[in-house]
Amino acid sequence: MTKRTLGGTNRKQKRTSGFRARMRSRTGQKVIKARRARGRHRLSV
Repeated sequence: MTKRTLGGTNRKQKRTSGFRARMRSRTGQKVIKARRARGRHRLSV
């Protein structure tokens, strides 16, 4: 059986698109704000 073509680590995922990573930058805060406005259940990873 072949391996999946796309893989990644949870640590990398958290560091790049986790909640605290988003809140660190101005644009990331805008992302969270937009997702809150839409009523997203999950704001970030």
